[in-house]
Amino acid sequence: MEAESEPYVRLATLRTLHRVVADLNAARSLAGTLQAVVEGAVHGLGFDSAAVSLVRPDGDLVVAAVWELEESPMGGPSVLLGQVGSRESWDRLLGVSDHWGTLRFLPYDRGWAVASDIPRWIGDGPLPVYANDWHPADGLLAPMYSAGGDLLGVLSVDRPRSGKRPGAWTREALEMFSLQASIAIGNARLRAEMQRALARLEKEQQALRASEESFRQAFEYAPSGMAITELHGAGRGQLTRVNDALCRLLGRPRAVLRQQSFADLVHPEDRALLERTSAESGRAELRLSRRDGGYQWVCLRNSIVADAAEGPSFLLTHVEDIEDRKRHEFQLAHRASHDALTGLPNGAELKARLGRRLCSEPQPVGAAATSGGDAYPSPYGYPADSYSAHAAYDGLEGADPYAGPVHGYGPAEDGGLLPGLAPGYGEHVHAVVPAEYGPTGDAWSAPFRSGPPAPADKGLAVLFCDLDGFKSINDRFGHNAGDAVLVEVARRLSGAVRDGDTVARLGGDEFVVLADGIGREEAKDLAHRLRNAIIPPMRIDGRAMRVGVSLGVGWAGCGMSIEEVLHTADERMYDEKRARGGAVRGARGERSHRRAG
Repeated sequence: MEAESEPYVRLATLRTLHRVVADLNAARSLAGTLQAVVEGAVHGLGFDSAAVSLVRPDGDLVVAAVWELEESPMGGPSVLLGQVGSRESWDRLLGVSDHWGTLRFLPYDRGWAVASDIPRWIGDGPLPVYANDWHPADGLLAPMYSAGGDLLGVLSVDRPRSGKRPGAWTREALEMFSLQASIAIGNARLRAEMQRALARLEKEQQALRASEESFRQAFEYAPSGMAITELHGAGRGQLTRVNDALCRLLGRPRAVLRQQSFADLVHPEDRALLERTSAESGRAELRLSRRDGGYQWVCLRNSIVADAAEGPSFLLTHVEDIEDRKRHEFQLAHRASHDALTGLPNGAELKARLGRRLCSEPQPVGAAATSGGDAYPSPYGYPADSYSAHAAYDGLEGADPYAGPVHGYGPAEDGGLLPGLAPGYGEHVHAVVPAEYGPTGDAWSAPFRSGPPAPADKGLAVLFCDLDGFKSINDRFGHNAGDAVLVEVARRLSGAVRDGDTVARLGGDEFVVLADGIGREEAKDLAHRLRNAIIPPMRIDGRAMRVGVSLGVGWAGCGMSIEEVLHTADERMYDEKRARGGAVRGARGERSHRRAG
């Protein structure tokens, strides 16, 4: 090229550059672009061989493309493919080379600068005769940089076909070509990164679609109820998605459930428990309303589904049917706290109810019962049908354990209120013994006084009932008849008390009645009703049988122990039995009548 006239060289160079640059831009991949670079340097710029060393992510340079005009018998520069040189060695080599503009020329006499780890191939060309002849150990390098100034790679060319060291026009052409090559390589890398990113995105989208489909199937076809709840915005708390299992469990169509929230479905007594249940990993056992008007026991388990960028998105709730387990729990608890024969609360339950009503702080006789709030609307701070943890299943209190929405049970796991307790439970109302007033107005001179009772005249009465003549029925007619008598007595006692009063079987033929919020006169009236309820004959197996009853009225007050309360009522009962000439204690203080049942 240098021997030609200047106008021809310039025109030929421009034509050559135009052709090889077009080849660069036509490449569809990074490998194709690199191959176009080395082929363009050989066929378009007049060199016998060319190689491109590309910068790897770790900074070192690897020989990525090689081309030579005629293949050498010993393999030629192609043996360099894949060989790696350190970035430090390349920087030192570029630094000691002669600067020809952006090009770097390394004369053969400076071969010591080539480190051993830099890939290099030296051909068998002729030795130079003149100063500007090309030596086989000479090297011409064209560093290629990105638009940001980062090194992309180095284009190495060897053995100009003219046999001379490149002149000004060839150097300028190589500089222009290397610049276009750096742009093409940068674009190819960008396309490759975009293609990899698109491939990753497509793979992630496929995985997301597969995950969403898996979630949809797991959600829709789960054997237990599942629901998705909004956490933000105007629809916060609303059910946005429910599965078929939840629709079947509650007997409600999907369209109806999606217009409601758990707060709309929960039993009123469980609303506070629902509100206290944590959104993240929260768990609660409560009741949800069914379409038929009843309530279903379920266990709710919450999980927050969060978006990596926006945070919590919605609440996923697993709704498990625990109706059968609760039924069994209630039945077991009822059996443990109730008498198997009569269905009445047993002695343990009686003491538990007394224990919930009493505290260790003694109160003056006749003092007003006070608390931090209003008086409770029913005894012991419970609704009338919820004295005990399982009072909803007390057969004599008129509750069917499976007919309605009431399901009383034990203390909540988090220590909160018992479902079924009256509002305000937890603030103790002291139980006091009503005062006794006589005609002189002295509180201790007479057992009672005339006139309407004051609030301080009401307390918790404990009526101890002991059947008279029961032993003879057992001895004469057998235990089956005795059991039938006890069942009938239990029925009559339950029918004679007020709603909310407790009738318990202490053991044998002994019964105890707890009546809260009554005065001494009312307690006497209650004892009279109980006696009248028991005395009438009862027909058992076609026979008329009759028993009497001895009654003792005691009073429970804070500061008294449970044993003391029951002992006091028991003593009053035996006072009455002695006064009527009934069976009394034996020589060793034991009762002479037989405990049956």
